[in-house]
Amino acid sequence: MSGLYLEDYAVGQRFTSASRTVDTEAITTFARQYDPQPFHLDDDAARATIFSGLAASGWHTAVLTIGLLLESDFVPASGIVGAGFDEFRWPQPVRPGDTLHAECEILEVRESRSRPGQGLIKVKTTTLNQKGEPVLFFIGNLMVPGRPA
Repeated sequence: MSGLYLEDYAVGQRFTSASRTVDTEAITTFARQYDPQPFHLDDDAARATIFSGLAASGWHTAVLTIGLLLESDFVPASGIVGAGFDEFRWPQPVRPGDTLHAECEILEVRESRSRPGQGLIKVKTTTLNQKGEPVLFFIGNLMVPGRPA
């Protein structure tokens, strides 16, 4: 697997993904399998909820974000291996027709004290819609290998 090693990351470094448009079929297909709530499945039923219309599952938005990151230049050499989150929020719902992209900023880079040859990067990731509005925000900690000797 190719990608970036711990030594390739620096605080303040930024990455931006390409864009992807979400349609009704993708929203309802994901929801039927993983989050079958009315506001993710049916626009008419969703109008009577807090969302006032069909909205993608937050977990669908998270999965889309990982996909966007994997298609960007951000990818660590070992893949995106999470070690936990410090924050995780969905400030706005994703709607059919929204075009999303993800932006990452490296907040911290450090070698692991307990695992030689590995380290952790703290990454702020924001997924934005076509209006520039955040629909997902998280600060995650990822395990990243050091460059092989």
